[in-house]
Amino acid sequence: MLLGGSLALILISLFLLSSGGSNPEWGKFWMIRPLLTVTFAGAVGGAFFYVMDGFRYRNQWNKIGVNILCLIVYIIGLWMGTVLGLNGTMWN
Repeated sequence: MLLGGSLALILISLFLLSSGGSNPEWGKFWMIRPLLTVTFAGAVGGAFFYVMDGFRYRNQWNKIGVNILCLIVYIIGLWMGTVLGLNGTMWN
């Protein structure tokens, strides 16, 4: 969970810092919502990776399939967290 959340925090931080100025209508602490939401989504993706750990050790094909599934779930979760976090501020 820590690794998934850390990766998500780094990605959203880089995105927010490269975005430039903010709209005065968004408030003073508008960056807190996306930072928390995306980090939580990344941590949930990391937890899913950990929960699926038991399925990796059956055979080689299960390992490949579970790793691909975990990557897809992590990317979709990160995308959903980004959309929810930036809704109302950068994405209207």
